[in-house]
Amino acid sequence: VQLQASGGGLVQAGGSLRLSCAASGSIFSFNDMGWYRQAPGKKRELVADITRDGRTTYADSVKGRFTISRENDKNTVYLQMNSLKPEDTAVYYCNAVLVRVGAREVYWGQGTLVTVSS
Repeated sequence: VQLQASGGGLVQAGGSLRLSCAASGSIFSFNDMGWYRQAPGKKRELVADITRDGRTTYADSVKGRFTISRENDKNTVYLQMNSLKPEDTAVYYCNAVLVRVGAREVYWGQGTLVTVSS
């Protein structure tokens, strides 16, 4: 299974970006798909998560600004980021979890850099 993330870049504060992450190599739809981020010198943290049936979870710091969505038939997850702040600067990683009988498999994308200038 491979996750390919895209959409990062440089944006001014207040701007928007949309991240995409496409999973390949699995015939199953992932249970959870999500986005994490890691800023320099900080631990990786959850940004947003979405279950197969559309239930979402957001970090408090992004609620009301970011929206996660997914297309199950394409095994693709998106993160729409609006009203970006300099503190959103980080490498963003997509994540996918597949739960099968007797196994929980976790996959990570390669990361995409988001830089928000003030």
